[in-house]
Amino acid sequence: MTKSHRVPADLFRFTTAEGAELHTAVLRAFGVANERLETSLGVDDVQLRLKDVGWAEQVTDEELGKSLSALRQWGLLESGQHRFGLTRLGEAAFAGVQHAIQTLTSSGALQTAVLDAIADRLEELAKQTPRTFAALMELEGHIETLQTNTARFNADLQRLLKEDHDLATFQDVKRTTITYLRDFIGDLDARKHRIRDAIGKVPTDIHERAQENAGLYAEDDWLDKRTERWRNLKAWFHDSPSKADELQDVARKAIVQLLRVLDRISEQRRKPTNTAADFTALAHWFAKTETEDEAHELFNAAFGLHSARHAHIAHADGELIPSGEPWHNTPPVTISPHLRTTGKQEHIGSTGKIRNVDEVRRNRKEQAQKERQEVEHAWRQIQTDGPVRISTLTSLDHDTFHRLIDLVGRALGSDPDSTGTRAAGTSDGRMQINLRNARGWATITTQKGTLSGPDYVIDVQSR
Repeated sequence: MTKSHRVPADLFRFTTAEGAELHTAVLRAFGVANERLETSLGVDDVQLRLKDVGWAEQVTDEELGKSLSALRQWGLLESGQHRFGLTRLGEAAFAGVQHAIQTLTSSGALQTAVLDAIADRLEELAKQTPRTFAALMELEGHIETLQTNTARFNADLQRLLKEDHDLATFQDVKRTTITYLRDFIGDLDARKHRIRDAIGKVPTDIHERAQENAGLYAEDDWLDKRTERWRNLKAWFHDSPSKADELQDVARKAIVQLLRVLDRISEQRRKPTNTAADFTALAHWFAKTETEDEAHELFNAAFGLHSARHAHIAHADGELIPSGEPWHNTPPVTISPHLRTTGKQEHIGSTGKIRNVDEVRRNRKEQAQKERQEVEHAWRQIQTDGPVRISTLTSLDHDTFHRLIDLVGRALGSDPDSTGTRAAGTSDGRMQINLRNARGWATITTQKGTLSGPDYVIDVQSR
């Protein structure tokens, strides 16, 4: 097993202390110099290297001296004879900064080329070539790349599902991602079987052979590290279920989620054509009107059945009327009643007599008012002050009793609650009845006959 190491508390203190940006730039300057095999730098050398790492501001010798002193105090630099160099802690801090920048600026990817490279290295190890050590190191590098890219891609994918983008960009990105995932899933099946077969052909003592090939007898934990990484490789492709199988499941679920999001977007962009919803909204508007005139005005606007207006028809002698004259100051234009039914001004034969519907409207209005009064009277008679038996309602006329029986029938057709009470209401929502179990037998006589039935306990209230 590998030994865990504790990260020193001051290792990344330079990123949060005062002057953090300058400290980071100085550390990166030493790191870049170290990569060029320059193990120590003087103050003037550091000034020059700061430009190489993108530091454009002028730094005074005093500011640079304070930064070098702080980094040396935190154990990241060592000094001698007016020159400075990275310590082991400084190298670790530089590596951490580089890794953080790479993580922040890169995106994940599912690359089939990495899978092919893993299979190639495994097949090379199975042949026990002189490149055993190099092939093993390359294999571990490809596995690490696969893990890193997969984790980043999954994180990017989850953010894509949650974030809101420009609609056009949003659709393009999701369609591209769906195609990308489908292609990867199709390629993954064949490649994971190839890798699984190649793992079974690699000798069990491959790590000892690689160590012997490289002459690494001094590193005691080298074999432990190799064994742990080999277990990680088998967890990805050899175990059941493997991480590759889990990756396929995640990709398939992501495709389904992306398709559902695209469907919702397409549905939202499509103009609604639900007639029932339109009439429901119109009914709400009618309910909010305060007068009958407002209701008629809304009706005319909704259905277009208002009186026709034909402002496009000109006067017989247009020269008599200036073009800028307001229409309400001009003489009327004769319009044929035939225009309303046919859409044409001209007609053949005599024009039929226009029926005067004022009397019809007046009679219909009176009839509607009369029927409304009868309904109101019936509801007032039916309404009770509390629970009563049906047998006590002996003074109802036939029409009112008929409405009551209709309410009782609606209640009997509903499901009872935990107390055995059944509830129902009228179609217009004006009245509600609560009905409980019968207590005996009732016989009620009206002008048109006698009705016998269970004596239910009812409670009729207005909403």
